[in-house]
Parts: sequence; structure tokens; C-alpha cells
Amino acid sequence: MMSIMTAPSQERPQVENPAGSRKLQVLHVGKFYPPHMGGIESHLQVLCGELTKSVDLRVIVANDNRSAVQETLESVSVVRVPTWLTLASTPLCPAMIQQVRAYRGDILHLHFPNPMAVLAYLASGYRGRVVVTYHSDMVRQRVLGPLFEPLLHQALERSSAIIATSPNYLETSRVLARHQERCHIIPLGIPIDSFNRCDPGETEEIRRLYGDRLIVSVGRLVYYKGFEFLIRAMTRVPAPARLLIVGEGPLRGKLTSLAAELGVGDRVVFLGKIPHHRLVACYHAARFAVLASIARSEAFGIAQIEAMAAGLPVVNTNLDSGVPFVSLHRETGLTVPPCDPGALADAMNELLENDVLRAVLGRAAAQRAAQEFSLESMAARTFSLYERIAGGNPSP
Repeated sequence: MMSIMTAPSQERPQVENPAGSRKLQVLHVGKFYPPHMGGIESHLQVLCGELTKSVDLRVIVANDNRSAVQETLESVSVVRVPTWLTLASTPLCPAMIQQVRAYRGDILHLHFPNPMAVLAYLASGYRGRVVVTYHSDMVRQRVLGPLFEPLLHQALERSSAIIATSPNYLETSRVLARHQERCHIIPLGIPIDSFNRCDPGETEEIRRLYGDRLIVSVGRLVYYKGFEFLIRAMTRVPAPARLLIVGEGPLRGKLTSLAAELGVGDRVVFLGKIPHHRLVACYHAARFAVLASIARSEAFGIAQIEAMAAGLPVVNTNLDSGVPFVSLHRETGLTVPPCDPGALADAMNELLENDVLRAVLGRAAAQRAAQEFSLESMAARTFSLYERIAGGNPSP
């Protein structure tokens, strides 16, 4: 039976191993690590940064070339092993197998989707305790995915615990359906304080540049983020409303052209990759945020939490993933069907025009972000699970 970890966010995790006075030793195996950009990479960075207060922790990831790098980034020890080949977006790193085989700590923590991490674990002969954070299914690998799935099930079967990031994703994942007795729900978290505080002068500067009827959307410019549908929705949102899109990606040229073709090129602003302080200012300058994702590849939508922490309602889509779990329809925002520019526009217009609704939803969004999606809460729940696993009792 699945469990929901409920350690309160204000509690500081205890640092002692149940078996003694030393810190637990944990090895995280991910795909990449910042400055390489991505949702899982950002999650790995903030989680490990917080957990280093409580555990002796190292991270192993792929480098994006054939060199090996060992470094310490903000107190986190990171080993980047050489990538010899990339196959179907998966870096192949034989040295990762060697690193896992040599590991003698308490817990091995794998982050999936990342076939190389699973292969490294299975090929290493490691027989210690294993935790798997199951961020999402392999959505786009229609050929290699089914071929790899038996190995994934083997790794999940051997694990002590599987972390799912939302009850919605656990309920809809065909893979996790076979391992529900090992699953624990620990939602993703962010440093809330870094989003709910902002320099008022920078916020006002953004409004001077772009107006005060601002909508913000943050994410990589890739197919599943649904920016095409959001731009089409802007044709039904009256001027002077303006959309700020924050992020880079392979579809930027196509999306810029689409906005121009539809006659909204002056009201859709592509800001690209911007510094954190500027991102926070954009949230605080905007009236609400939009996550228009269209595919299950969007497993959670962490940009929603950022916006909510800044006090913004969120317009999101009713995907069969964790997206509608993060921001709740008519509680912290509005939820619409995916791939529907008309529904997006209706929700956006409602929030633009209804000041009372926008304020009510925004306050509830900030409260939900602080209570359910803080970095401290995520780390405390993860550490609590580590303690139980190290003590031989992962079940509630």
C-alpha cells in the first residue's frame, strides 16, 4: 500500500544513523547535474544541497563529454563520469558502473527516467539498500522503452522504496502499478522564500517595460510544454495583456514565427534564460502564471510551485500526471483541457478581469506552496524514509 510522507516542513531532520552516531551515507545517481538545465537536474541540486545538512552525500552523473570531473558545488560532492555515446537521449557511461560497484555506503538513490542509472545498478552487482525516485515514465521512447522495461521492473523489484512525486502519477503509471507496495509519495519542493520575496524596484521596472496586465509562463521551449497553444490563446486575449515566456529551447524560432503570423508578436515576449532574481521579479510583476503542457512528459510542473510561492494563481492543464495535483482547480488556480486554446483563453480572461477571484486564488496558492511543496519538507520526508530504510523498516 502506498504511503504519504507527512513529516512537517518546520522540523529539522535528525542527523544520526539509527544504527549508530555517524551520518548516513547516501549516493545519488542522476542523469546530469546543473549547470546542465532540466527539471530533474534542478530537483537533484536543491534536494542534495538540503540533505547534506543531514547525511554524508555524493552525486554521480554523466558528463556531456568524454572527460571525468570531480567537484564540490555548494557543499555537494559531484562526480561527472565520461559519456562515450548518447543513444536515444541516454548518455552511456561505463564508468558509472564502476562507481556504483565500488560504493560501500548505506543507501543508493537512483533518479529515473535515466536508463544508464538503472543499468549501472544492475550491472554493478550492488546488493545494498536502494531508493528510486520515479519522476516519470519513459513517454517518448516507443521502441526502446518497451525493450528496457523488464530491466526497470527488475530494479524496482529489488528496491527498498520508490518515491513517486504525486498521488496522481502513481495512480496513472502502468509501471508503478506493479510496485505500489513499495511506493511513497513525496512531492517535489523548492526554496519557497527565494520566490516569495522580491525587489519592488525590479518588479516595477518590468511593468514599465511590458505593462501591468502581464501573464508569465516558464519552461523549456519543447513540444510538451504546449507553448504553441498558449500563443494561439493570446489571439483571444484582448490587448494590452502581454505574455512573458521565460526559457530557451529548440522551438524558439518556430514559436516566434507563429506569434508573428498570428498577429500577437508584439504581445508575446520571449525573455530567454534569465537570472533567478529576474525570474522572481517576473512572477511578482505578473497577474498569474500559465502552464499549458500537453503531454504526460510534464510529470509535475515545478514552475507552478514557483509561481504559487510568489502568490500567483496558475492556469494549468488536466493531464493524467501530477500537474493538476500541484495547483488545484478553483482552489489555487484554474485547470483546463490540454491542447485547447479557447479554454486557455477563457481562463486567462477570467483571471485578468476578476480581481477578487485572482486575489483569493493567489493567497491560497501561496499557502499551499508553503505547506506542501517546500524544500525543507521534501528533504525532511526523504530523510525520514532513509532512516526507516537504514533501520530495516521502510513500510509505514
